Amino acid sequence: MPPAVPGWAVPRAPVADPVEAAFLAGAALNSLDNLVRAEPPWAGAWRQRVALSAAASVARLLGHHEDAAALRDAWHLRPPGADPGPAGNLLAAWRRLASRSPIIDVDGVRSLANLLGLAWAPAFERLPEAIGAAAASGRPAPLAAAAVAGAVPALGPAAEALAWWLADLVLAARLHWPIPVPVLATQVHAPVLRGGPGGRRHRPGGEGGELALCLAAAAGAAEACRLAAEIGRRADRLAVVAPKLRAKGAGEAVRLLLDDDAVSGSLTTPSLSRWASRRLFERLATLDAVRELSGRPTFRLYGL
Repeated sequence: MPPAVPGWAVPRAPVADPVEAAFLAGAALNSLDNLVRAEPPWAGAWRQRVALSAAASVARLLGHHEDAAALRDAWHLRPPGADPGPAGNLLAAWRRLASRSPIIDVDGVRSLANLLGLAWAPAFERLPEAIGAAAASGRPAPLAAAAVAGAVPALGPAAEALAWWLADLVLAARLHWPIPVPVLATQVHAPVLRGGPGGRRHRPGGEGGELALCLAAAAGAAEACRLAAEIGRRADRLAVVAPKLRAKGAGEAVRLLLDDDAVSGSLTTPSLSRWASRRLFERLATLDAVRELSGRPTFRLYGL
C-alpha cells in the first residue's frame, strides 16, 4: 500500500504558528516523498489525477465555471489538433507540470502565461533565475516554493495561478523529484488557508505566504497519498484482470490507463478498433478494474 500521511500531520483547522505549520509540512512531505521515489507503475495516472484536481481548484480561482469533469471533457474530447479552449488550456498547464522534469526557461514561462491567459510582464523573465536559486538553496522546500511564488508580480488571479504553478515546480525541484506532483495548487481554497484577518485566505506572495505554502504542502500531501491508495487498489485489480483479456491491443490500453487520468472509450490504435475498445473498456468496468468517469451513455471516458 502507498504510504499514508499520519493523522496528526494533517491540518484540520487554520494554524497560526509558522513553526507548527512547517512541522506538519515536513511530516506530510516525508510520506509523499517516499511514494514519489517508489515510482509505482500507476504513478502517471496518479500524477495526472492530482493535476486535474489542481486545475479545478485554479479554475475556481480564475472565475471559470468548469469543474474537474468539465475540464477533463474539454481536454479529452477535443478533436485532434484543435484548441481546447480556456478550460482545456488551464488543464494543459497542470498536465504539463505533472509530466515533465521540474525545469523551466523564459520560453516555458511565456508559454505557461499564454495557457493561463496572463499578459506578459517584463518581471517574468527573471523567474527562471529565481527558480534555479530557490532549488539550489538550503531552505526547506515549502519555503523555497514560497520565495518564488512571492516573486510573481501581483497582477490579479491569473498571476496568482502562475504563482501556484511555479510553487509546485520549485517544491519538486527542491525535493529532487524527477516529475512534479502538483499538491500545493489543490489547496487554493482549503479551509486551513483561511487564517488571515477576518478569515481571509492566505495567498502565495502575500502576508502569511510561507505559512500558506506549508499548510498547503501538509494538506495537499495527505490528499495525494489518499488518492494514491485508491488508485493503487484499482491498479492491483487491473493487474489481476489484465492476463484474462483476449482483445488484441489490450496491453496498450492497460498501459494508457496506468499512465493517464482518463482514456477515451472510443480509443483507436493500430491494434484496436473503436468497437473493440468499447467492448474492452466495458468489460474492464464490469470486472471493477476501471471506472467510467463521465456518467454519459456516449463519449465515455475510463480511468483507474
